[in-house]
Amino acid sequence: MDEPVKALLILFALIISCTQATDPCTSRSDGLSIMHVYGKCSPFDPPKPEPTWFSTVLEMASKDPVRITYLSSLAAGRKAVRVPIGPGQQVIGVGNYVVRVKLGTPGQTMYMVLDTSNDVAWTPCSGCTGCSSAMFSPNSSATYGSLDCSQPQCTQVRGLQCPATGTAACFFNQTYGGDSSFAATLVSDAMTLGNDVVPNYAFGCIVSASGGSLPPQGLLGLGRGPMSLPSQTTSLYSGIFSYCLPSFRSYYFSGSLKLGPVGQPKNIRTTPLLRNPRRPSLYYVNLIGISVGRVLVPVDPASLAFDPANGAGTVIDSGTVITRFVQPVYTALRDEFRKQVQGPFTSLGAFDTCFTASNEASAPTITFHFQDLDLKLSMENSLVHSSAGSLTCLAMAAAPNNVNSVLNVIANLQQQNLRIMFDTVNSRVGIAKELCN
Repeated sequence: MDEPVKALLILFALIISCTQATDPCTSRSDGLSIMHVYGKCSPFDPPKPEPTWFSTVLEMASKDPVRITYLSSLAAGRKAVRVPIGPGQQVIGVGNYVVRVKLGTPGQTMYMVLDTSNDVAWTPCSGCTGCSSAMFSPNSSATYGSLDCSQPQCTQVRGLQCPATGTAACFFNQTYGGDSSFAATLVSDAMTLGNDVVPNYAFGCIVSASGGSLPPQGLLGLGRGPMSLPSQTTSLYSGIFSYCLPSFRSYYFSGSLKLGPVGQPKNIRTTPLLRNPRRPSLYYVNLIGISVGRVLVPVDPASLAFDPANGAGTVIDSGTVITRFVQPVYTALRDEFRKQVQGPFTSLGAFDTCFTASNEASAPTITFHFQDLDLKLSMENSLVHSSAGSLTCLAMAAAPNNVNSVLNVIANLQQQNLRIMFDTVNSRVGIAKELCN
């Protein structure tokens, strides 16, 4: 082969190699890729993002009240609102992140929503009424198995419907997001996460669904309960996982989900996880105060206190878009923020404190004070900018007025470009800055 031709072929191969290496949608070497449903790497078509990322955030945040209602019902241990099971094409209804997993043998690819406030994984199965076109086919898997009511896993599922005597398939009903519901049977099969294969993973096989916020290809529960991914894989991952969520503005990039102690930050600062025995799935943390600039916001400690009896306290949640505080806490935070920023202020969608972008230089830093840990938010985590760049808004809000909520929720916009590490065995959560994109 002539040397010029040989050199040209080598150059071409290098170009192809570099292109593949820098493709933001390929699998990451530091964990499973996390994709936002509106990003370029999203497998869903639709949805499409709004014309601007700010419009997308407004649209996603508008659905938060339904999520808060749902979380409040979980936190208080109340029975969630029931939605009738029936036909209805499912679409993404909330601003969530998804991860690629494989179910069965051979593996069938599913893009499942990450949810830190739920335990049982579930996915639409062949023949499902009201589900999307992407379904798991049990008949195509050599390792698929059903679970009946006599199995111990069955008793750990919410919404269980088993006969008092005799044996039957483990059938259950659950709501999701506050406005959706599904019926499923509990089954087991191999689950492939990156290069790891988890045998006999128990999950829900959806047979019928209704509502607008069920993830089309299912959900991967990362909660603290016995049926969650951390609990079912304790022998493999020691109950440790972390995620780094890319910014909504990072349309072309993905974050990462790391499972197990290997590769986690070495010197990450942590705060204790609190346990609500009535709802052990939720990740409660002890938020003891909030600072705006150098001012510690005057807040009644009772508004932040953890109370398992009524579900009060603060949770970290991956499925809520903007951080929500109970009304007295948010009002105090907002009023102090407004004191330190030149107005006037206007409202825009979920945001009630928007101001001229030229005044952003005077915007103070917001710090969440947890037990043993202070989280100082970057401006990217506390402010959002209008599409025209003329307005800047405080990216937090009060819990909706129509919700009898005592729950504060640290949401995904405030978690972006941070490594959030959960240690479920030692009941700690750590937070470290990291460029997730």
